[in-house]
Amino acid sequence: MNVSQTGIYLYILVAAGVSFLLRVLPMTLIRKKITNKFFKSFLYYVPYVTLAIMVFPAIINATDSWIAGTVALAAGVASAWFGLKMISVAVICCLVTFAFEFLF
Repeated sequence: MNVSQTGIYLYILVAAGVSFLLRVLPMTLIRKKITNKFFKSFLYYVPYVTLAIMVFPAIINATDSWIAGTVALAAGVASAWFGLKMISVAVICCLVTFAFEFLF
């Protein structure tokens, strides 16, 4: 086993350890029910913010033109705002992306 393979295994081990600790420490350190309103509301919105941080840049940068991604994102938000189903929103976003990729 050479040095680069050892480094890769070390990185994997450290990543696994950090991931494990992030999941186990809250369960072991926080035993009582959370009663603080601010902290409860903060924890309520964490999954939505995390999803938005991961998804929105990927939507914009998924195409060759950032304009197509941005317009498709706006079209998706608008169509979801008006109550369209998820499949309809996805189809609209794809069509807008294809149209803008073809135009630009």
